[in-house]
Amino acid sequence: MKKLIPVYVRVPILFALVFMALEYFIDSGDKPAFLKYPMVSVFLFVFLFLQIAIEIVINAIDKVTYAMLSEEQKQKLAEAEALGITDSAWYKKMKRVFTKSTPMEQEDTIMLDHDYDGIKELDNVLPPWWVYLFYGTVIFAVFYMVRFHIYNDYTQDEEFETEMAVAKLAVEEYKKTAKDLVDAETVTLLTEAGDLSQGKAIFDTNCAACHRADGGGGIGPNLTDEFWVLGGGIKNIFTTVTKGGRDGKGMVAWKGVLKPSEIQLVASYIISLEGTNPADAKAAEGEVWKEEGAEETEEVEEPIEEEVPIKTVETEEELQVAQN
Repeated sequence: MKKLIPVYVRVPILFALVFMALEYFIDSGDKPAFLKYPMVSVFLFVFLFLQIAIEIVINAIDKVTYAMLSEEQKQKLAEAEALGITDSAWYKKMKRVFTKSTPMEQEDTIMLDHDYDGIKELDNVLPPWWVYLFYGTVIFAVFYMVRFHIYNDYTQDEEFETEMAVAKLAVEEYKKTAKDLVDAETVTLLTEAGDLSQGKAIFDTNCAACHRADGGGGIGPNLTDEFWVLGGGIKNIFTTVTKGGRDGKGMVAWKGVLKPSEIQLVASYIISLEGTNPADAKAAEGEVWKEEGAEETEEVEEPIEEEVPIKTVETEEELQVAQN
């Protein structure tokens, strides 16, 4: 039997629609649902298998049914299948429902008396879809007027502020998982063992050639002391690694090689090297760097009050002398 959509189009489209629906409704984080949840993959496989099986069964039924037809029925079926979509009965019926157009054979019944240099005008009715859409806009306008002009619901300014607040929250939530949006202003120090391990791997691959594997310094400065050429701390180190060192004699900018999240990892690892004191470390360069707000506190010794000996009066004569 003739199908409107061929099987090699129908099956992939239906499978793709189901696949997209699963990915949309199943929250799988940054991984596709069929990878994170094995049962989703099993369901998709079973669904595809059932699709193919159903198509095979329908095809077999069509062949058996066709074999049972008489020659006259087969001829009528062939004529029906030879018709195009626009010639089919259902298409013509749908067209009449949506347009209410008058067949060309009956145009003389709706011909107007207007004649413009041989051009005549037909009195066709408006398409039903257009009329119903117009009625819908009128009904919508009535409800809109009652809601916003009579009962004074929210204004456009209030709607804008609400949507902006919701969008701001959505952006903040997105930034929590989008690690590569970090920059020198928002970067934070990572102290977890797993993060430092990843930072060490990046350091060994890209930085050890100039700073040594232990950070003691080679071509580049020593990274294990408290002296810094361009400033210490996570923000300064992140900026230095991103944009490079001093012009002409500093290291190159790594922003084209490393992602912002990777620069954050390696910068955090570099800070963890301070105080490790590797053997044969390079001499200090730059100046001592302290975090802003970290003031050195000096211990103030409290003065010790000297004990004044109390003289005891043993006799009445001595007591009288003391009172006088």
